[in-house]
Amino acid sequence: MSKASLRIESYGTVDELNVYIGLIRDTCGIKQAIPILEEIQNILFSFGAHLAADPDKKGLKLPNLDPSWVNNLEKGIDAMEEELPQLSAFILPGGHQNVSYCHLGRVVCRRAERLVIAMNAETPVNPLIIIYLNRLSDYFFVLSRFVAKSVGANELPWKLTD
Repeated sequence: MSKASLRIESYGTVDELNVYIGLIRDTCGIKQAIPILEEIQNILFSFGAHLAADPDKKGLKLPNLDPSWVNNLEKGIDAMEEELPQLSAFILPGGHQNVSYCHLGRVVCRRAERLVIAMNAETPVNPLIIIYLNRLSDYFFVLSRFVAKSVGANELPWKLTD
């Protein structure tokens, strides 16, 4: 299989995302986020196994995927949003190193989602993987805002240029 195949690009990007999550976990300073970030990393390893598996090989033992994982992300998003001010404008990524790490996780997650969707057009992918990656990028956006609040960083609104 070519190193440029969608399968390898997909699980490679999920692996890259996992590395960024380790960085976020190590630096975010939000103790209550550590367990969910570790859970996310374990889930992404399971996704990697599914994405790497050759669909033509019969009898492969793959990790179970649990739909409740999406609900757990939603609960995490909701819990953080309860403590954040309502957004009234798009915000620019940045303001603090730890906030920027969360945004890096968000954009790598979006790339992984796009690649997995493209792979799904060639060979079926468990839909839970796509749904989870979609919600995970939102989780990192909200986490970036939560980290910004915790470190006292200002959210810089996007200003439309002329």
